Amino acid sequence: MHAIVERVVLYDSPVSGNCYKVRLLLARLGLEVERRTVSVSDRSNRPELLGGLNPALRVPTIVLDDGRALGESGAIMWWFGEGTQFVPADRFERAQMFQWMFFEQYDHEPAIAVARFLLAYSERPRVDFEGRLDGLLASGYKALDAMEAHLVDRDWLVGDRMTLADIALYAYTHVAEEGEFDLGRYEAIPRWLERVAAQPGD
Repeated sequence: MHAIVERVVLYDSPVSGNCYKVRLLLARLGLEVERRTVSVSDRSNRPELLGGLNPALRVPTIVLDDGRALGESGAIMWWFGEGTQFVPADRFERAQMFQWMFFEQYDHEPAIAVARFLLAYSERPRVDFEGRLDGLLASGYKALDAMEAHLVDRDWLVGDRMTLADIALYAYTHVAEEGEFDLGRYEAIPRWLERVAAQPGD
């Protein structure tokens, strides 16, 4: 397990699911964090703010108490999660955990997060992106269908307890309706969302 950090600075956005994943994991682990809010719409100060910390200029970005910086939600989650109850001891289950985390970034987030941002947070008129919505909704439902099929006979995405995979996919799934995804058409996903939300530390 990595050394315990005493102080973490998180460059954060309250509306970003990628940032929420990190905050949720830190809360589950009982770690305190100093949050510095970054706008997701006005990126004009990103080079000045994050240029020396994260070459991609994205949030979340963390700075550890020794000054080292790390970006990308999956990498940050792995840094804090390794050696904890949120990472399976079994090697194959760890690989499955990463499989679902990669699925979240490649299939789930690009559709559900983008639809949510455009509809709820972009402050742009719907006519500007109306042509994109059908494709985003189709892709998002495909990802949700895959989750539903997997969760129909299990409590967690991997193994018999919550892992980083559940935290990663919870972030944008629990607010998917802000992107006009109807979670009422599913049975297993809402039950899984309730299980994740009920875990201590949020």
